[in-house]
Amino acid sequence: MITVTEVTATAGALKRLSDEGVSIWLDDLSRKRIESGNLAELVDTRNVVGVTTNPSIFQAAIGSGEGYEQQLADLAVRKVTVEEAVRMMTTADVRAAADILRPVYDATGGRDGRVSIEVDPRLAHNTEATIAEAKQLAWLVDRSNVMIKIPATKAGLPAITEVIGEGISVNVTLIFSLERYREVMDAYLAGLEKAKAAGIDLATIHSVASFFVSRVDSEIDKRLTAIGTDEALALRGKAALANARLAYEAYEEVFSGDRWTGLTGAKANKQRPLWASTGVKDPSYKDTLYVDELVAPGTVNTMPEATLNATADHGDIHGDTVTGGYAQARADLDAVERLGISYDVVVKQLEDEGVAKFEVAWQDLLDAVAKSLSSKGVDGE
Repeated sequence: MITVTEVTATAGALKRLSDEGVSIWLDDLSRKRIESGNLAELVDTRNVVGVTTNPSIFQAAIGSGEGYEQQLADLAVRKVTVEEAVRMMTTADVRAAADILRPVYDATGGRDGRVSIEVDPRLAHNTEATIAEAKQLAWLVDRSNVMIKIPATKAGLPAITEVIGEGISVNVTLIFSLERYREVMDAYLAGLEKAKAAGIDLATIHSVASFFVSRVDSEIDKRLTAIGTDEALALRGKAALANARLAYEAYEEVFSGDRWTGLTGAKANKQRPLWASTGVKDPSYKDTLYVDELVAPGTVNTMPEATLNATADHGDIHGDTVTGGYAQARADLDAVERLGISYDVVVKQLEDEGVAKFEVAWQDLLDAVAKSLSSKGVDGE
């Protein structure tokens, strides 16, 4: 439990981050976190105003079985399939978290107080199946503050447009490249135009675009280290921040352009950039690097709890650290490219790996639940 003394001592950096226009979301969810009161406590004491989930998070939470014993027993009695069992458990957690965050949702007019749940990652390259799954998840959770996560694959882009066009709020995930990010924003605007034509109130539709950060450094740093020159080593830890800052530049451009202006009269909401994968992978870097250096108004930073706690303890929040850095960001990425590290190759690899990792995590979750159901006398088939 977080004590009053700890709250007083550590709230400063998180409050400053919020005051700078950054919404703090927690990148984690479990039945234990919900039922223990921990999630509500983080909302009350740590400026947390949203929650994101992904297949890896659910695999870690449900795979252990902790907190899910009774529901698993009930599902076993009903002889449900493994996939139905997984969806019943994940949507139950998201529904409960959405209820905890509902006061935030009401207070912010729907901007925050959001909980995200991802479509089956095995559908990442199937547009029609992604659309159907997104609609089904929105119906299953049945909370206005849910966001459906759709991966930013080529097949995901038209799905984003269609789902937004249905009036469903979307968290677009697994964005690594600037080109793909622009395609995501275009898909969102197309969805808003579709919704407007259908007579849907655009004020009710919200979206974030999850731009991944630390994985970019992990891959590019590995290649820089292999080159090993002083010039290469000096660029370590710069690519991810440069990439994210240029993404924000693209966001500013798109959401001040003529196409966007045509939607503002219908009370459309901007699709905010969300900094994802903000836990630092390299222990030689400051553990709040991807928080301190990505402060910009109108953004979301979704953090694992360790990063949230580190920011509360020693985050260095000193104003906007994004909008003045576009020229340097371009220079840093250009310098990496000149060393023979292809930006296009790296971001394509990261997208492919991101989808594959979530597929593996989802299959591991299915296997763990199948084992649990079987132990209760049901084969899960």
